[in-house]
Amino acid sequence: MLTYPEIDPVIFSIGFLKIRWYGLMYVIGFLFAWWLAKNRALKPWSVIKPGQVDDLIFYGMLGVIVGGRLGYAMFYGTEQLLSDPFYLFRITEGGMSFHGGLAGVMIAMWLFAKRLGVSAWGVIDFVAPLTPLGLFFGRIGNFINGELWGKPTNVPWGFEVDGVVRHASMLYEALLEGLLLFVILWIFSAKERPFMSVSGVFLLGYGVFRFLVEFVRVPDSHIGYLAMDWVTMGQVLTLPMVLGGLLLLFLAYRRRATA
Repeated sequence: MLTYPEIDPVIFSIGFLKIRWYGLMYVIGFLFAWWLAKNRALKPWSVIKPGQVDDLIFYGMLGVIVGGRLGYAMFYGTEQLLSDPFYLFRITEGGMSFHGGLAGVMIAMWLFAKRLGVSAWGVIDFVAPLTPLGLFFGRIGNFINGELWGKPTNVPWGFEVDGVVRHASMLYEALLEGLLLFVILWIFSAKERPFMSVSGVFLLGYGVFRFLVEFVRVPDSHIGYLAMDWVTMGQVLTLPMVLGGLLLLFLAYRRRATA
């Protein structure tokens, strides 16, 4: 059994401005994405060139922030949003949704591709391997905030929280959806692949990992289980990703159109 270290979520304050670990994790994630994109853009077959990376990351940041917040308000805070539309802007009341952020990034990448006059799937495939490390740092931010804890357990790596030993489900997600998925995608995308195949691997890998972790993760208290005392909102939103990933891989290798 491990003891949760109770880390202060605020690094330091300057007047009314508070610098939080969670926000810093987002910044670190974007910096890693920028660095990885600069390296991958040097590939001769890359649809994104080094001089376009800065704008790409800017579009991605907008997609993550706007989509993530909208997604959380729509998927997990529907009642609050309907009763008070300004709930959308109260970022201290509820956080960000991965599925909303994913939709936001895909829309942003489509707009960016349209601006460049290149294939949208080529841009989305380029961005897919950059995403998991951002997920890794985001889940570390969840751990520091002491949120998204899992179910009670007796495994030796469980954390004691308020007298109860629980699965650190946010760390499971950091390792699976973050580090492991990054390694898989980075290796898979190291050479030219058919359009949609890299995105397909991302959707399939994330979907499977998230679906499995949901079995030990406690659902949001105001939503609970949706069916059979084990189906969560996360699983409902994730299952289409698994099916979509399989479909993209099928279409990609059927067409075999590359950048």
